[in-house]
Amino acid sequence: MKIIVDANLCEGNGVCEGIAPELFRLDSGGQLHVHAASDPTAEQRDRAARAVRYCPKGALRLVEDDHPIHQPERTQP
Repeated sequence: MKIIVDANLCEGNGVCEGIAPELFRLDSGGQLHVHAASDPTAEQRDRAARAVRYCPKGALRLVEDDHPIHQPERTQP
């Protein structure tokens, strides 16, 4: 599993860090750092998927073996 962050979309809101602090960390400048394990547990996978789903800017994606697992649905305002 790999977590992809679109730095152009990420605003550093910290929703992902609140959901999965073991996977995401915002530094003092508001830049997101991902600390995904190469062999994540089922709970870590679930938290990562929730972080992707609840990212307010849709800046996160999950991929496994170069295939998307979860991409946020984009809706038009």
